[in-house]
Amino acid sequence: MSKLGDLGARLHRGEVGYDFIGNRRIWYGISILITITAIVALAVRGLNMGIEFQGGAVFTTPKSDVSVSQAQEYAEEASGHPAVVQKLGSGSLRIQVGGLDTAKSDQVRAELAKDLNVPEPKIAAELVGPSWGEQIANKAWTGLGIFMILVVIYLAIAFEWRMAVAALVALIHDLTITVGIYSLVGFEVTVGTVIGLLTILGYSLYDTVVVFDSLKEQTKDITKQTRWTYSDIANRSINGTLVRSINTTVVALLPVAGLLFIGGGVLGAGMLNDISLSLFVGLAAGAYSSIFIATPLVADLKEREPAMKALKKRVLAKRAAAAAKGEALDADPADVTDAEPAVVGQHGRRGRSTGRRG
Repeated sequence: MSKLGDLGARLHRGEVGYDFIGNRRIWYGISILITITAIVALAVRGLNMGIEFQGGAVFTTPKSDVSVSQAQEYAEEASGHPAVVQKLGSGSLRIQVGGLDTAKSDQVRAELAKDLNVPEPKIAAELVGPSWGEQIANKAWTGLGIFMILVVIYLAIAFEWRMAVAALVALIHDLTITVGIYSLVGFEVTVGTVIGLLTILGYSLYDTVVVFDSLKEQTKDITKQTRWTYSDIANRSINGTLVRSINTTVVALLPVAGLLFIGGGVLGAGMLNDISLSLFVGLAAGAYSSIFIATPLVADLKEREPAMKALKKRVLAKRAAAAAKGEALDADPADVTDAEPAVVGQHGRRGRSTGRRG
């Protein structure tokens, strides 16, 4: 068995692990800091909206030896507006200029033909009205709202309302981080960006639901034992699926990274760049939130229940009594659930046959 596979098996059995729940305040603090930074960036810098949303013209030239910076200078001089220039894989240039109407677009096209020394008919011009972008944005917001509502309803029925709330918080967390990064670094927001943002929502939920399913199974009849608290079992669930989460995230990020750095960076594929950038950031944020935000938040909400408070009190009292006697906390038949959850963290191992922990 590979080292990673062996580690995954040991994590699943509870032989090793990390105390995610016990350190939850650290993860909450990190997420709050990132979220505040994203909100401030949005308030101060805003988003660099593409011409699909603000209107303008897109000019595509034939293959040219003119540099991107020089073409940008030509476009801004001809139009009087900021321009975005991309070098495409074929060697042609894609020039975007916002705030142009039809008459102004024809004038800019003629000026570009002279400056770039190419025949005017060889420059393809596409005019985009702001009303089209507004319709796309409204539909995206509507789809996002419907998606969120359906997610909450489904998770509340399949699991419970606390898990639905935690998953919703994780989704909002992922979207905020992704949008904040776009604002901070000034990436252009296009239709491809919106598609990428909507796509990451499903992936973000995938890992979260996997952990929730494990947690649901392991907490059946939890109040019938006095060995483990809800947080202990939540830790087991996260550690048990940790390697799987890492594997699926890495496998998903590799092709997206290929699209972003090869397709977008080397080949200059504009739409690929827009989609892959939001996917790359969103997938990484989704993996983080499913492990460090969603499940710890569920444990926080669950531990507020009277039954869970009483269980925690009994468990801690039993552990204190065993520690006072200098004895290991042995399990009796009534203490072990069907899933036989283990305390995870940096406290050592537990025996598989005796139920002891050292």
